[in-house]
Amino acid sequence: MLNTPWDTGSDLYRRLVIAALILTGAGILIAVLGAATGSNATVFTGIPVLVAGLVTHLAGLVVRARDAKRRHQARTQKK
Repeated sequence: MLNTPWDTGSDLYRRLVIAALILTGAGILIAVLGAATGSNATVFTGIPVLVAGLVTHLAGLVVRARDAKRRHQARTQKK
């Protein structure tokens, strides 16, 4: 059995990971399209979307660490 973060993660963690991927991808796409068309406003619109994706990713890491800590405490209390 593999203990990957996806397999052992909570539903909240999975939702945050998917949201982070979507936001980051959308931010990159918006920024690249803005750069290709020469529209500074579009590039600068993509940057906050990218930042939102990164913040969502960090929130997922916090949730993952919290879940791991709870699992660890549950295992040590059983012994």
